[in-house]
Amino acid sequence: MLIKAGRAAFVSAAPVTAGQLRCARRRNAASFATAMAATSRARRALAIAPRASLDRAEEGVAAARLLVPEELGATKVEQRKRVLSGVQPTGSLHLGNYLGAIRNWVVNQDNYESYFFVVDLHAITLPHNPKELADVSLRTAALYLAAGIDPAKSRIFIQSHVRAHTELTWLLNCITPMNWLERMIQFKEKARKQGENVSVGLFDYPVLMAADILLYQAELVPVGEDQTQHLELARDIARRFNDQFARRVRPRVLREPRALLVQSGARVMSLEDGTSKMSKSAESDMSRINLTDDAATIRRKIKRCKTDSATGLTFDDPERPECRNLLSIYQVVTGQTQDAVARECADLTWGRFKPMLADALIEHLTPLQARYADIMNDRAYLETVLRDGADAASEIADRTVTDVKKYLGFALPKH
Repeated sequence: MLIKAGRAAFVSAAPVTAGQLRCARRRNAASFATAMAATSRARRALAIAPRASLDRAEEGVAAARLLVPEELGATKVEQRKRVLSGVQPTGSLHLGNYLGAIRNWVVNQDNYESYFFVVDLHAITLPHNPKELADVSLRTAALYLAAGIDPAKSRIFIQSHVRAHTELTWLLNCITPMNWLERMIQFKEKARKQGENVSVGLFDYPVLMAADILLYQAELVPVGEDQTQHLELARDIARRFNDQFARRVRPRVLREPRALLVQSGARVMSLEDGTSKMSKSAESDMSRINLTDDAATIRRKIKRCKTDSATGLTFDDPERPECRNLLSIYQVVTGQTQDAVARECADLTWGRFKPMLADALIEHLTPLQARYADIMNDRAYLETVLRDGADAASEIADRTVTDVKKYLGFALPKH
């Protein structure tokens, strides 16, 4: 029997009678821990039963709900919150992807149960080159590893390697009102660029994104400010499913995730326009620092990036977005505080600061690039990491799809 109390999970044999309960309370911690280890099969069997059955007044179930784990001396199994995030393989990862997302994944992977994936199904919602998709997907995964994602701590996989993503998307499509998607801001922006070539996939990709999140029962999703609308849609869809098809089921079949907002370095802007985010889709490669750019390329891009003619460098002038962007990049890659950078650079000219920034970027990225080269030279290792990650992800995702199909009324195969 799996019994939850706060963030900890406790396991006992199931079902339990009232008499057995009194006996159990007299057991010491060591004997109860032994019982816990012996009942994993019972816990798994219960996990797939309808949660609503816990509300029935049958003696065994009712007695089990009265268990007080601390009184029984049970060992608490602390459960880390689950986090999910990914990046599209639509080009080389750049400094914005790294400082705004991946670097924070690395820092937080000790604190969360982490799943990081290459979002290749999203990549085909816009025109793409089929000859490059597989290679770019593998390179993106290699950059995850090179940046410091540890497969011993986090699961890394390619989205299309877990078939449950597309299956849950279809199931959620059938319960999601169209007007929820029509109000999505990013669809409107991308549709204007595509003109008559807008695909159903582009219109529907917020549901795919919701499926990505809900499949893994993620509690937290690292998002930037421009992605909060998509997270809210995922929450709305989860709530709609739970309320319409599994109202009395506890815990809820689909968890409503919360945003994990990143503060420092969260928005790295274009080198050509300090008011626009650095982007893989921007036509000019001079607008971004790719993680694989060599030293000469980095120096050239920084030398030519947009600046202004004002005297001194400051974070605080809203009329100087390029100045704030470049100082912020320098702050993050050097590991200094904003106050320290402000003091160091207050009286500098662009002619003096740009070489400093280029040197700092090169020093910061060189070790990552060396690790990336090693990983790309060992494809067997990379493919093993991705296969193991997909297997672990599928185990969770398949359970979620099975639960959703059960409450939607499907005839499930008997095993």
